[in-house]
Amino acid sequence: MSLLLAPWTRLSLLVVLLVSAGVSVLLYEPQRILSEGWPPGLPVGTAVLLFAAAYGVCAAAFVPRPLLNLAAGAVFGTQFGLVAAVGGTVLGAGIAFGLGRVMGQGALRPFLRGRWVEAADGQLSRHGFRSMLAVRLFPGVPFVVANYCAAVSRCGWGPFLLATAIGVVPNTTAYVIAGANASTPGSPAFLVSFGFIVVSVVGAGAVAWRKRHRLAPPRTEGSVPELTPQHPPVVSGASHGP
Repeated sequence: MSLLLAPWTRLSLLVVLLVSAGVSVLLYEPQRILSEGWPPGLPVGTAVLLFAAAYGVCAAAFVPRPLLNLAAGAVFGTQFGLVAAVGGTVLGAGIAFGLGRVMGQGALRPFLRGRWVEAADGQLSRHGFRSMLAVRLFPGVPFVVANYCAAVSRCGWGPFLLATAIGVVPNTTAYVIAGANASTPGSPAFLVSFGFIVVSVVGAGAVAWRKRHRLAPPRTEGSVPELTPQHPPVVSGASHGP
């Protein structure tokens, strides 16, 4: 096998790319758009596409999505902000999934050991759409972690992207509305969106707490010895036979 095609070489390149992307985000400070805004005269459609592209790169580079969603709402308002945020989310998920699938899967799959890891891999491999939809609806698993876990598993591209596009809409909408109404924190729209965010986070924590025993190892019959008492044989003094 060529050195460039070796799993560990590709995994190392993936780490270098992710670190470089994170450093670029820190150097170029894309959050300046909140204070400076878009260049004057730029069409809204072009601005939304550019923002979605930048959102996708930043999301793949470990920038927290809540901040990006708030920025989308603050810059574009609710409608265009939601389009930009959902589009950027799907793009960022696709970038991370593709990088993890091409460059990290071969090196990491041999290490998929342990009860939790094997159970997560099995769920994503057998029920990709349903599992990813649940992960996206309940914000208990970090966005980037879910992307790379799905990439290492055998989850397909279609179920992964479709579940992402559908599952992120409710939570993303709440953040975009909150960002669009951040200047009026006492408005009903801001209060409702903020309340939805709090309820979703608390609900995700409650679901995770209730399901914490689902991945417990199954109890086998030989794991717990039976405690049935053993009686010694009864010796009778009566004679047997004539």
